Amino acid sequence: MNEQIVARHWVALAAPKVAPAVATSTVLILGRIWNANGAEHSLGNAALMTVLATGAATAGAFATAGRGGGDGVLAATAFATSGGLALAGVAGYADGLSLPLLLWVLATAVAYGIAVRYWRTDRRDTVAYERQTTVRREDHAHIERMEMLRTRTQIEVARESVAYADALADALTARATLPGFDPQALTRAGLPELHTPNQ
Repeated sequence: MNEQIVARHWVALAAPKVAPAVATSTVLILGRIWNANGAEHSLGNAALMTVLATGAATAGAFATAGRGGGDGVLAATAFATSGGLALAGVAGYADGLSLPLLLWVLATAVAYGIAVRYWRTDRRDTVAYERQTTVRREDHAHIERMEMLRTRTQIEVARESVAYADALADALTARATLPGFDPQALTRAGLPELHTPNQ
């Protein structure tokens, strides 16, 4: 019931939304820096990036086809690495900027397409968790209210019993002090014997 309210900073809220664009932009920038430092039209560098991208894609395929349906996070990471290496290889090898930019737009769109799917799943899980928490709180609050009512009822019954016992004791005491009261006459009449407080 007494939960701490934490307001997240706007940077923490915006970081996941800009992460795919930042990642693909970083790969493009590094590829262009690599291009400016001698990777343009270098077959050795292109072959290296092709081998690395193919290796990452193969690792993603093995992760997907693994036991029990595979590991989705590992497969997504491997395929993202493969795509990033391919983008870096094209950005480093190509002499113009149009092909790297086209691939950057395509890679960013694919990254956001994949990210949106995970964001939806995460949001669905968060909403389901909040619903379950609310239901649990309501159940516990109902149990607490019922226990409180039961306890109050028991206390009231105990108070009434004490008050009744006090009133009965007072009545017996008052009756014993009345002039002409004879408890033996009641017993002889067939009534149960009443014990007076002074007996």
